[in-house]
Order: sequence, then C-alpha cells, then structure tokens
Amino acid sequence: MQSQSLSKAGSHPARPWLVLGVLALAGAGLFSLLLVLSRTPVIGAWFPWADFFRTALVVHVNLSVLIWFLSFSALLWSLDTAPGQKGITRTSQCLAYAGTGIIVLAPFLGAADPLLNNYVPVLQHPLFYSGLVLFAAGVGLQALQRLFSANKGYLGSLTTAVRLSSLMVLATLLVLAFTWSQLPMTGPAESYFEFLFWGPGHLLQFSHTLVMLLAWIALAGSGAIVQLRGQRWLNTLASLVLIPALLALPILWQFEASSIDSRLGFTELMRFGGLSSIPLALFALWQWRVAGSEASIGHRALICSLLLFASGGVLGFMIEGINVVIPAHYHGSIVGVTLAFMGFSYYLLPHLGFATPSAQWARWQLTIYASGQLMHIIGLAWSGGYGVQRKTAGAAQGLDQLPEIAGMALMGAGGLVSIIGGLLYLIVMLRAMRR
Repeated sequence: MQSQSLSKAGSHPARPWLVLGVLALAGAGLFSLLLVLSRTPVIGAWFPWADFFRTALVVHVNLSVLIWFLSFSALLWSLDTAPGQKGITRTSQCLAYAGTGIIVLAPFLGAADPLLNNYVPVLQHPLFYSGLVLFAAGVGLQALQRLFSANKGYLGSLTTAVRLSSLMVLATLLVLAFTWSQLPMTGPAESYFEFLFWGPGHLLQFSHTLVMLLAWIALAGSGAIVQLRGQRWLNTLASLVLIPALLALPILWQFEASSIDSRLGFTELMRFGGLSSIPLALFALWQWRVAGSEASIGHRALICSLLLFASGGVLGFMIEGINVVIPAHYHGSIVGVTLAFMGFSYYLLPHLGFATPSAQWARWQLTIYASGQLMHIIGLAWSGGYGVQRKTAGAAQGLDQLPEIAGMALMGAGGLVSIIGGLLYLIVMLRAMRR
C-alpha cells in the first residue's frame, strides 16, 4: 500500500466487508464443530445427525466459502472506492449483510429440505433463496462499482489486477443468469440446482484463485506492494487467469446447461484452466524476498497457504469415484485460499483503522490452523482410498475396517485442531477490532 493513502484508508468504508467476512467465519466455525463431531467415529454415533448434518453442512459451506471469500474480494474492491461513491458501497454492504443474516437464520425459521449440490448448496425454501439473492446483489453492486471506478491507489501495484477479479465475478453472475434462463423448472430439484451452479461455480473459483495469488504477492513482501520487481508483468499475468472465462463461451454456446456435455466441459475447464494461474503464482514466489523478518506474519501465511493449496491441487488428480478424496481435494484448495486471506487481513487491520494484531499469536494461529487442516485432508484422502463415501455421517459411512476408522479418526482430530486455529483467528481479529 502507498504510505500516503494509509491515513485516508483508516476510516475507509471498506471496513464492514472485513467485519462481515470475520462474522461469516465465526458462524461457519460453529457449524463445522458439529459437522466434525458428526463424522468422527464413536462420537458421531451419539447423535441422530441424519437431517441436521445436511442442513448444517449447507449453511457451513455458504458461510465458509461463498460469503467469506466474496466478502474479502469485495473488501479489496471497496478499498479503491472514490470519495463520492461511498453511498454505493454502503448499499452493497447492507444487501450483503441482510442476505447473510437470512442464510444463517433460515434453518431456524422453517427452511429445511437441504440439497448438497456442488458450490452453492441450498435449503429448499423461499427464505433461503432470498438470502442468496440479496448477498449476490450486494457483491455484484460492489463489483460493478470497482469495475467502473478510477484506480485510487490504496492497493498500490495490485489495484488493476483486483479490478480484473471484479470482472470475473460479474462474468460469473452473467453465466448464472444465462444458465437459469436455460434450465427448465421441471424435474428433480437436486439436478436443477446442480446444473444451475455447476458452470458459474467453476468460474467463480478462478476469481478466488486470482485474489489468493494477489494476496501471495502482498504476503511475499510483507505488505510492501508499491514497488514490485517486474511490476510491468503483473497485470499481464493476472489477465491470463481470466482466459477460462473466455473458454467458457463455447461451452455455453454449444451445449444445453442441463447436458452431460456441458458438465464435462466445465469439469475439464477447471482441470486444465487452472494452468493459466501458474505464471502469476511463479511471479508471486519470485516476489518472495526479505522485507522484514523471515518469521513475519506474511511469510508464515504464504508458506501455509502454498502448502495447503498445492496439496489440494495434487489430490484433485487422485480422484476416482464419489468418495471423500473429493472433499480432501477441495478442502485443501479452499483452506489454501483462506490462509492467504487470513494473512492479508492481519496486514489490512491497521490500514482500516483497527489495532495492529499480535504477531506472535497470529503466527501461532496460522500454524495451528494449517496443521489441523493438513491432518484433516490426509485423513479424508486415506479413507477415500478405502471407498468411504462423501456427504455421509455416523453409521451411514460404513466404517468397517481399521484403516477406514483410523483415517476418519485422523480427519476428526485434524478438524478439531483446525477449529482451534479458527477460533484463534477470531480472537486475534476481534481483539484488534475492539481496540
């Protein structure tokens, strides 16, 4: 960040986006505790989790992936808000907060019938749908503002690349609208929502990846992102990450949204489209220089994020069948993004008018959270090799062999450790925000 802009950012209206992201993680943590207990051998048998497991999983996924990730992206977009456009930011935040509140409260207000479709699982109830629409409207409005606003320089060299991420999110919303217009309202609800979010969900991951890589660049220099080495290459490499959005056009044009060909097309786009992010990832690693202590928060977050994201990528090529190797893959990738956002949020705190977080506690938090999640995905991957199915809990998992039980026990232990790491993140962040 530019030092001249830091004082201006101290009272910046971007702050509520960070608060919303932290609150979403807090809610997701509460639901994740129940989810981990429900799948842990012996403990899971104590509770009748059949319906609650699925409902809690829907809310957990939306809070920990959709709302947390997009709130952090919106935070970066709003950091470049022009002084005369604060009203738009406030409106977008009100919509997002209202949508998030409805999503959290919907299960307690009668919303039920969970569907565990990919990317955006849903509760089949108009109240839950309205929460998703309001949140999407808030994020979309903030993305529009960022796309058409002049660069203000709060993010230094990253500002243009951040604008590209807003373009990707808007493209995702357009694909979602196009897919919705194509799908018939008849047929099983699970198939409907699976096809509705399949293509847009794949595209949205490229936006998350782009923002994560930009966070890596900032973390590599411990936040010193004004004068980057090879800066003229940054925007070009960031533009490469948008290539999958262009490649999605032939899929949308040639195949019906409800066709197997469309589904396979987006699957292959995700598998090989991720290669477009490698040049920017290498650029981020090239920026890894000593801008302070090697034990800084930024360097710790970068190492942990890189380890988990790479693990998730490797596991993606090991998927065979519908088993828990699949959640091992996407948990690694998702947690890799989360760790990058956690590290960057520590850096942003004082620039948004909050107190500076404890460096020692922040480093411990990142290490504990990453270690627990690594145990979690190793346990899932190990059990998946023995055929343990995904989206099941308790006795439905069919844990008959000792290796299966050991793998899921490691999963449960890692999940509990990562929950401790998540709680530490909330404690460090909330202490800094309160001060």
